[in-house]
Amino acid sequence: MTHRAHILLLLFLAVPTLLPAQRPNAGTAANPGRNQARTTAPLPRGATGADWPGYGGTPLAWRYSALGQINSTNVKKLAPVWSFETGDYLDGLLSTPIVVDGIVYLSSASSYVFALNGTTGDLIWQYKYEPPVGVTAAKKSRGVAVGDGKVFVGTRDDYLIALDQKTGKEVWKVANGDWTTCRCGINGIPLIIKDKVLVGATGPRGNVTAYNTKTGHREWRFYTIPGEGEQGKETWDEDSWKYGGANVWTTGSYDPELNLTYWGAGDPRPVFFNSNRKGNNLYSASILALDPDSGKLRWHYQEVPHDTWDWDTDYEFNLIDREVRGRMRKLMVHLQKAGFGFVLDRETGELLGTYPFAEHINWVQRNGRPCNVHV
Repeated sequence: MTHRAHILLLLFLAVPTLLPAQRPNAGTAANPGRNQARTTAPLPRGATGADWPGYGGTPLAWRYSALGQINSTNVKKLAPVWSFETGDYLDGLLSTPIVVDGIVYLSSASSYVFALNGTTGDLIWQYKYEPPVGVTAAKKSRGVAVGDGKVFVGTRDDYLIALDQKTGKEVWKVANGDWTTCRCGINGIPLIIKDKVLVGATGPRGNVTAYNTKTGHREWRFYTIPGEGEQGKETWDEDSWKYGGANVWTTGSYDPELNLTYWGAGDPRPVFFNSNRKGNNLYSASILALDPDSGKLRWHYQEVPHDTWDWDTDYEFNLIDREVRGRMRKLMVHLQKAGFGFVLDRETGELLGTYPFAEHINWVQRNGRPCNVHV
């Protein structure tokens, strides 16, 4: 039986507990003030209102909406309002819909992009990406970014494409790498920071790259594995750094006050056969704090040195402000693939604590460092 990829609007909202230490704000960065008119109180700093302007809701990645029209007393009355089928049926639908000014933007597995009327579900425009003949990379697109009058989407053969937000017409298209030689690709969602759009990519050496939103000009690139003459290369055996992976699978978070963006690097390659890559293998399985203006590394924290289990540093980086031991701290909370949450000071990278969210965990010591790691 064919499983159809479709989006179904139920007018549904998850309502987790508000984080009380956050400072209020009048609206989202994408549409200041508009959301406040639809809620009864100022929005918490990391919450969204009427729109859902980014993958994490806001760049702080709370994935939380402060809208309160749907609650525990009326949620049972929810009913479908409309549905939309992408026509891209074979590889599922991984995209988080983005909502800006009542328009829903989403992508399908083949990097097709759609703009829909959020009230009716009617198609406003669509863009169908067609890769060159011979591209056999797995079809994956986790979503789009919207900003500067454009919709940005990455492709499985490592292109970044900017579309006109109103018409869906292609504005510019740049190759992030040469798929024919590196088998590179963009699986995650682009992240817009000021006049740049950032993407994480896969390949022999993973990377985070920034492009100018207006022109597509490449502004900087940070490789997740240090190269010749760079600090950290000594953590790789001989030439293993050249094809060590540490790929970037998901999108980052951003703190505008600190002007830092946070990304995760994947496992080192080959992940299960490790005899040819002795060492800690930086910056695989690490949290990376980057300066979005220059791409320079401010700090890193390696959650799993010399990973041999595929327990790499994926998933969102939630940015919150909380009091810790009597002092207000700017925190990052990261839930790691192997069942542990890491809490760090997002300004300095200092580890403040860890906690398990799964049972039968025995690979992390009390200080947060992995145990039984043989390098």
